[in-house]
Amino acid sequence: MVLTGTVINVISVATGSIIGLLVGTRLPDKIVKSVFQAIGLFTLFLGVYMALKGEQLLIIIFSLIVGTIIGELLSLEEKLERLSGHVKQVFKLGNPKFTEGLITSFLLFCMGSMTILGAIDEGMGNGPEILLTKSLMDGISSVALASAFGLGVTFSVVPLFLFQGGITLLAFWLGDFFPETIIMELTAVGGILLIGLGINILEIKRIRVMNMLPALVLVIVFAWIGQRFFTW
Repeated sequence: MVLTGTVINVISVATGSIIGLLVGTRLPDKIVKSVFQAIGLFTLFLGVYMALKGEQLLIIIFSLIVGTIIGELLSLEEKLERLSGHVKQVFKLGNPKFTEGLITSFLLFCMGSMTILGAIDEGMGNGPEILLTKSLMDGISSVALASAFGLGVTFSVVPLFLFQGGITLLAFWLGDFFPETIIMELTAVGGILLIGLGINILEIKRIRVMNMLPALVLVIVFAWIGQRFFTW
């Protein structure tokens, strides 16, 4: 099956997050708070590490600016908050960090180059080995994330499946659509968004990261146009 790696990845995150939920309810508040801060620091580190992989600075900043404008005009953060509230009402959830946990987990699990390379590799028929390795890493990470953020981490498997599975299917249908340059710029934009999330997690300043999410789509488009029609 072409989506074997993604399906296993989803199962590993769901399993790890359930373990994290069970562990988190048994931990003292001060330990949960410390884990929360550790995740915030790691998110900052990972964001910087990923952001430095970008090479086309004009594409990155243009994607962020245009993507943020689109996100603000569409009021994505408010709509996601309302959707989150609806989901919490349907499932009778009282976790105030549900949305933050979902978005943080999605970006951590999906924005690395391993995600994109693994999805493309499987889509082009080279096997799911990269995604299987990623599944193990994500499963372990989801334990810590769920213990701090709660059930939002479990629900992150939905965008994880759609994003990662979508890349796999694109590679299956279109071949080598994502050259290395596009992968690096997407990774860089994802890293910058993770820096914003890390700042939010550590409560340094509130950044409307969710309104910047369109940049993840635009950077692919702009990088492809740049590679196809221009010499940078």
